[in-house]
Amino acid sequence: MAFSYTNSKDRTYFLHSKETTLRNGAKQTLYFFAKDVREDSFLDEVPAGYIVSESKNGLPVLKRDK
Repeated sequence: MAFSYTNSKDRTYFLHSKETTLRNGAKQTLYFFAKDVREDSFLDEVPAGYIVSESKNGLPVLKRDK
């Protein structure tokens, strides 16, 4: 089951991740929220060390936990 977040505007978003390769060859994991569940990239929980926050316009974002 995909991790979901319902924002203050009562819209539900699902957490996804994607691994990308940078120009220098290093690999980096990108985390993003989408309105639908994509089969190959959804996550079941928030990654360790991160928390879910909401931007001014209601979009959920991941922030590093202090």
